[in-house]
Amino acid sequence: MTSLPRLLTIMGSGETAPTMMKHHRELIARFPGTPKAVVLDTPYGFQENAPELAAKAVEYFRKSVGYNIEIAGLTQIHGADTLVVEQGLSRIRQADYVFAGPGSPTYALRQWTGTTVPEIMRSKMRTGGAVTFASAAALTLGRYTVPVYEIYKVGSEPSWFEGLNVLSELGLNVAVIPHYDNAEGGHHDTRFCYLGERRLSMLEHQLPDDAHVIGVDEHTGVIFDLDADTATVIGNSTITIRIKGKSVVHQTGAVLPIDALRDPTRGAVNVAIDFAPQGLVNENIAPESSSLAAEVKDAEQAFDIALASGDAAGAARATLELESSIHNWSADTLQGREMDLAHAALRSMIVRLGNAAVGGLIDPRVSLEPLMNVLLDLRSAVRADKRYDLSDLIRDRLAANNIEVRDTPEGVEWVINS
Repeated sequence: MTSLPRLLTIMGSGETAPTMMKHHRELIARFPGTPKAVVLDTPYGFQENAPELAAKAVEYFRKSVGYNIEIAGLTQIHGADTLVVEQGLSRIRQADYVFAGPGSPTYALRQWTGTTVPEIMRSKMRTGGAVTFASAAALTLGRYTVPVYEIYKVGSEPSWFEGLNVLSELGLNVAVIPHYDNAEGGHHDTRFCYLGERRLSMLEHQLPDDAHVIGVDEHTGVIFDLDADTATVIGNSTITIRIKGKSVVHQTGAVLPIDALRDPTRGAVNVAIDFAPQGLVNENIAPESSSLAAEVKDAEQAFDIALASGDAAGAARATLELESSIHNWSADTLQGREMDLAHAALRSMIVRLGNAAVGGLIDPRVSLEPLMNVLLDLRSAVRADKRYDLSDLIRDRLAANNIEVRDTPEGVEWVINS
């Protein structure tokens, strides 16, 4: 009997965005037959829109990834119906592919503590299976977990929560921090999953000497293949191994021995770098936080070029491409301001297409010039025959249609009056 692959994937964000479609697909495809995929829905279980988030995940996997996925039904474990809980636990236990994403890491940990969920995840790293945790769920994978909401929203003093420690199965004694390159704060530091440098430094000093941080940028991930003993960086950006403020960065596409993440001094091929000092943010760098922003920018540029050159088909094509981008990114539960800006750009394109339909895309002189040349030649002919009544008639009829004919020393001119 062929053993099942043992795979653990961490995604910094974009888990239900176009960025990660092919990676979900390739991971699931590594299992024989008809793989069973399940969404572990606990992290967002406290949210009123939990059913909507679950439905979006199902639609994303069906339409974009090409696989059906089942909902575990574990939004609440403690205090919930025992049968419902056991059914949910059975689903994730039997699953080849377990996926979890946005929500609250501390809510998830409270629900999972004292249950078999942590052991089910760890056992897949021993006997076979794939675990893909992103965003909030990713925070729980290490020995230590950042309580993001409590620190960033409530103002709690920076401190660690005990994590699931699934990564101990890989020999990694770490804290995982997704959204590592977050830039939503603009001029204030929201890197490192909204912690910023000051608070991350405080947390680092609380870690034991044998523990460190693995940071995963937004729309980026790392796939641990336990059988091949490799860690492969996927997506748009980088992962970072950080020890007491010193960092080693690995670019997307890098394939590393897992040992390089256990101890960055061994097997690391990248040059160590220092992050900006406390409170210092490079204001000259404004990275786009996701591919949606880049696709909006590309569509707007293509639209502007098409309108300027009178290319109606090109303008329509750019509009349709932007609409497709919005649809493709709509399953991404973390799209906020960027999705609003994309919709605003699409509405602007539609309005400009409407204006073009009324006023035209090209200079009306271009289309009128052949006809005007005929009429002016005719007018010159009747003037030569001294039929000034016909000459004036042509001039007056054109004037009635907002075209003024002017006789100048240099010759006859015509202009369109608005």
